[in-house]
Amino acid sequence: MEEPLIEIQGLKKIFHGNPVLKGIDLFVHSNQLTVLVGPSGCGKSTLLRCLNGIENFDEGKISIAGITLERSHGNAHVSKESRSAAHRLRSMVGMVFQSFNLFPHMSTLDNVASPPVIVRKVSREDARRDALELLKKVGLEDKANLFPAQLSGGQQQRAAIARALAMKPKVLLYDEPTSALDPTLVDEVLEVMQELDAEGIAQLVVTHEMRFARDAADRIVFMSDGRIVEEGPSGKIFSDPSDDRTRQFLRRFL
Repeated sequence: MEEPLIEIQGLKKIFHGNPVLKGIDLFVHSNQLTVLVGPSGCGKSTLLRCLNGIENFDEGKISIAGITLERSHGNAHVSKESRSAAHRLRSMVGMVFQSFNLFPHMSTLDNVASPPVIVRKVSREDARRDALELLKKVGLEDKANLFPAQLSGGQQQRAAIARALAMKPKVLLYDEPTSALDPTLVDEVLEVMQELDAEGIAQLVVTHEMRFARDAADRIVFMSDGRIVEEGPSGKIFSDPSDDRTRQFLRRFL
């Protein structure tokens, strides 16, 4: 098997003296859609925030596409080289939030085209051309000139995915991407994510929606109390979990 695109080893994060991540080891390949599930407060969203640089971690190692950040216990100093590596690593990660975070005063097209112009210094003409292709990919080519308020929730989330893709990331992270959607709109977001999975983009998703997790995931990772308890193929985890904590958690939803 090819080398993992994402490698997380011994990752620890402490908030105000409270350990939130207690030594996470996780590997994600470029052709995997991995879904993180578990009770609220178990550290799922914190793990995503460490991966995209919103939160600094206290100990361990993160590697994405060969770029590595490593922190040792008790070493608070962040070198210039580490800051540079963190910047390069963040450029490889796209983030999709539950609240869409589209700019209400911009058209759908401009919401997708603007980040590459601002961050990657792509020409406006090239960015708009690429944005139109991405909107076509997510089924919104006919909504390019509409504003977010004119889109359904599912359409806004698909536009948010297109915007993340516009930065040409190696990895897409999703934090509860369907929790703000009417259940009838979830499938259209799931369809886009499955198409990206087929294209080989690594995707890591945090969700509380078990039907979505079951239908979307190549692999399920169950977390509890800051640790990974169990992971494996979606069918195996949902039909025959090995750990009693996983069974108890899933029993509430299935």
